[in-house]
Amino acid sequence: MKDMLVLSIETSCDETSIAVVKNGRDILSNKILSQIDIHNEFGGVVPEIASRKHLEVINMVLDEALKEANIKLDDIDLIASTYGPGLVGALLVGLQYAKGLSYALNKDFIGVNHIEGHISSCYLEHKELEPPFMSLVVSGGHTMILNVKDYGVYEKIAETRDDAIGEVFDKVARKLGLSYPGGPNIERLAKLGDEDAIKFPQSRFEDDTLDFSYSGIKSSVLNYINQCNSKGIYINKEDVCASFQKTSIDMLIKNVEKAFDKYGGKKLCIVGGVSSNNYLRNKFLSYFKDIEIYYPSKELCTDNGAMIASAAYYSFLRNGRSEYTLNASSNLKF
Repeated sequence: MKDMLVLSIETSCDETSIAVVKNGRDILSNKILSQIDIHNEFGGVVPEIASRKHLEVINMVLDEALKEANIKLDDIDLIASTYGPGLVGALLVGLQYAKGLSYALNKDFIGVNHIEGHISSCYLEHKELEPPFMSLVVSGGHTMILNVKDYGVYEKIAETRDDAIGEVFDKVARKLGLSYPGGPNIERLAKLGDEDAIKFPQSRFEDDTLDFSYSGIKSSVLNYINQCNSKGIYINKEDVCASFQKTSIDMLIKNVEKAFDKYGGKKLCIVGGVSSNNYLRNKFLSYFKDIEIYYPSKELCTDNGAMIASAAYYSFLRNGRSEYTLNASSNLKF
């Protein structure tokens, strides 16, 4: 079979990323332009600013991706873009750009679900990895367990019923006066704190479910901080971060363990922005002794074009191209 070069565009939030990947596994380039410094002063991503910045830089990022891959546009076989979920304005920038390239170059186009991109990030890092396996998706917008039965064949086992774990990390960090993004700052302070200093509750559902809920622990941490402030009690930020981080990740471990008990399997891929957390990685590795655990590299944990290219490759082989009528979907389900 002829090698397939996929050029992919990811603009679902505040990273402008374009990558070139061969056969869904080999990264030829993966350029990522982050907007963290721009949104930091606002304490989070401002959708309109994110969209405008994507428009400003997307041509430059494309040129850099092609240059690093040492190819020309005519060498590309398939053009892909994220079409959801994400910020609708940001998604439209990458999606319409990809459609335009596809039409102008007479190349096939395919839209990719952002979550499927995260799952596929492990294919880039671990060339030996093949389905079936369990996947835990943990990011600013998602907390989800999926049974990956084959390439492009998924069974959703659990998801959050309210806040995503990464979203709660950011909100707790903001309450503590830490800069955006909050996750890395909470991890940094947690290393200096006592994870058993404060007992934050784990949410539990009465029904037989593996779904997550992070609104409860978010409220508990925010209430703890508010009560300390109102009573003039000193807040040890390191202890708050360590205790919150431990409880949040213990909730993940508990439900993943139940998922393996119910569905079986011996492989787990942990993906998404929160999967770059070293405490999470070490906790899972030490707890699941009989499970093979895979993580992408930290660059591939964040939103990036390479993961979209990998997902696009396997989706195209299974389902073929997308229609140009495909539209951005900010709340796209999985």
